[in-house]
Amino acid sequence: MSVTNLPTPGTRPAHDAVEATRDVYERVRHVIPEAEWATFAQDVVAIQELKRSRRAVVLAHNYQTPEIFHGVADVVGDSLLLAQRAQDVDADVILLAGVPFMAETAKLLNPAKTVLVPDITAGCSLADGITAEDVLALRAEHPGVPVVTYVNSSAAVKAVSDICCTSGNVERVVRHLGVDRVILIPDEYLARNVARATGVEVITHPTRCEVHERFDVAQVEQLRAETPGLTVLAHPECSPEVVAVADVAGSTAQMIDYVTTHRPPHVALITECSMADNIRAADPGLHYVQPCNICPHMRRSTLSTIRIALETGGPEIVLDPTTAAAARRAVERMLELS
Repeated sequence: MSVTNLPTPGTRPAHDAVEATRDVYERVRHVIPEAEWATFAQDVVAIQELKRSRRAVVLAHNYQTPEIFHGVADVVGDSLLLAQRAQDVDADVILLAGVPFMAETAKLLNPAKTVLVPDITAGCSLADGITAEDVLALRAEHPGVPVVTYVNSSAAVKAVSDICCTSGNVERVVRHLGVDRVILIPDEYLARNVARATGVEVITHPTRCEVHERFDVAQVEQLRAETPGLTVLAHPECSPEVVAVADVAGSTAQMIDYVTTHRPPHVALITECSMADNIRAADPGLHYVQPCNICPHMRRSTLSTIRIALETGGPEIVLDPTTAAAARRAVERMLELS
């Protein structure tokens, strides 16, 4: 007796899926080989169908890989833009392709919606490096000093803060407070860069981004020697020494804006690897030097984990109501300035 292997429900044969996603592949053909796309196409088709049936949207951070960023995401951006756009989506389900603290922020701003994350165990050296108890200890040590908390933090940490910030708006937030001293947590390097830029005394916490702290001045100098005319853009989570030798320092959104506006002929983005891939996919005419480091936590989001999350309805972000209310106030104060 012969047995015919039929596709599982919601799965198209590989060839059909490739053909069905031909227009999507055109967006990433400069960074993903066609043979590799064939391994992604079935998941892309399934995710698009699941988004329709579940009334779901996918929000993806700039550090997501191109097959996610260009292939299935409805909204892409840095932490600030995702926080803003999360409030505007017309959907019952939000899937945040990123790490759990980002999904928590989306849930804070959309308490009535179901918010999913592809992998609840994905970490973040910044969010995992500080607790609410640490913040309360800083408050006790420095009474009356306002606490500015980077969005790369848990809801529990946000809840004991005065206002949140992103790498794109942190200087505006600090200046808005109109004080001589602030507690800026959890990123030590971001805090030191802000102190230099604003002249405000900054009290911080010894936590750093494991991706950005690995860059050093010697790498930047070597890149310049190898590529004359190179424009170097550094994320403010890099050390102050690296930021000082870069041509431009800014958030991921500010980097993208600079590259697309000024179009320097040779570009080095001192940040996570996928960032350059995503820009190059959209604008292959520029020459990108990629001295990048990979965030292992961001790579926990894959097309497969996104698909499973939409199929099963989990992992779902659930927050304690009291914690969520306090954390929401800190995030909303930031958004009022943005």
